[in-house]
Amino acid sequence: MDKKTPVTIAIITKNEEKRLPACLETVAWADEILVLDDESVDQTIAIAKRYRATCLTRKMDIEGRHRNFLYQHAKHEWVFSLDADEHVTPELAQEITKVVAQNSSEFSGYSIPMRIFIGTRWIRGAGYYPSARLKLFRRDKFRYEEAGVHPRVFLDGKCGRLQAEILHYSFRDFSHFMTKFNRETNLEALKWVEDKRKMSFGLALYKAWDRFFRAYFMKKGYQDGFQGFIFSCFGSWYQLLTYAKYWEIKKRQIEKTS
Repeated sequence: MDKKTPVTIAIITKNEEKRLPACLETVAWADEILVLDDESVDQTIAIAKRYRATCLTRKMDIEGRHRNFLYQHAKHEWVFSLDADEHVTPELAQEITKVVAQNSSEFSGYSIPMRIFIGTRWIRGAGYYPSARLKLFRRDKFRYEEAGVHPRVFLDGKCGRLQAEILHYSFRDFSHFMTKFNRETNLEALKWVEDKRKMSFGLALYKAWDRFFRAYFMKKGYQDGFQGFIFSCFGSWYQLLTYAKYWEIKKRQIEKTS
């Protein structure tokens, strides 16, 4: 039997029977696969167990808290956080194996470049590539902010960077993208309210323009033609739509107290 790399692959799931097998095929080299399932009603857990995963069940409340709970159950010092729509390339598997074997004390974690796809189309411009994220870390040196959307990461120590990539099949098509987009702006608006963030229409307009300018011109979204333009616009629309939802929530709060 091939020797497994002493690393824990940590995956959160929710009705992922269609995407999970392809993901798990790419991490057969890891010693432990740990899945935290959010009360799936399909075959997610059965599939995970077929790939020798240890499965936990927990209703997701806040994403950051949910992920922190999962990492606490890892048996290895090194944890590699993966989503069901992400695939590990053979080159990345080799690089991670080398990092874990060296076990240098220089870094507490490593960011990894992401290739993000919509369907089979690789999104190169508008800041989507290379979009490196902190995915490999020492279990006791890392935690997420307990926020519902886009939680910040906190690392105790230095962060290195790997060269090989994760393939992130994030969206089936533009319709799927918009479904996620709507959900994330809902959560972002709630986060603004909970954080007591001061927002105004003027500030939202400024941030919307700034995001578009940075994505389309500075991050070369224009090189991807129509697709680059659309994804540059999405960054702008994210600010405006989130502000609209934030404004509605604040308005309802005022009406309740008046």
